Amino acid sequence: MPETVALIDYGAGNLRSVENALRAAGGNPTVTADPDFVSRADRIILPGVGAFAACMGGLTAIGGMVEAMGEAVIAQGRPFLGVCVGMQLLADAGHEHGVTPGLGWIGGDVRLIERDSSFKIPHMGWNDVVPTRDHPLIEAGEAYYLHSYAFDVADPLDCLAITDHGGRITGAVGRGNIIGSQFHPEKSQGYGLAFLARFLAWKP
Repeated sequence: MPETVALIDYGAGNLRSVENALRAAGGNPTVTADPDFVSRADRIILPGVGAFAACMGGLTAIGGMVEAMGEAVIAQGRPFLGVCVGMQLLADAGHEHGVTPGLGWIGGDVRLIERDSSFKIPHMGWNDVVPTRDHPLIEAGEAYYLHSYAFDVADPLDCLAITDHGGRITGAVGRGNIIGSQFHPEKSQGYGLAFLARFLAWKP
């Protein structure tokens, strides 16, 4: 029986581009806002662009969705991918216009990238993905980034990759069956499609 891949629809601006990239990578995602479908899905993907608080608000506004995600990902160990703000929502909290609690699946906080004036914020464009430890989904290369806030992980082992923009920035996080990319695989051409293909085949 074919695997079900749930791409969660909570109003994220990059939803359709992530869907198209997944199809180009060989997947057959179902765009869904149905918690029951998510709780039964074989793989779950959470996209996201924009402000942490707005995205978390959109997710929690869908009754039962956070609980369904927790059942599938935390209780059942199904593979999970968060993209950009979808990755940041894994954190304990986001610090943008106040403090907004996140999912708390990977310890740490999402904070504004602070650099001198020679480094523009948002961090936008192609930049390196530098693995910090071995992981079957993360390979060295270049990917596309677009963000003003970055994930400051509590446990260094949860950081899978970094990039540099006037200082170290978390490029990917992960623990067990959970992975998140700060870079946009859907905008990262061959590198991004290969990353998504590895996620679709991943057996954590």
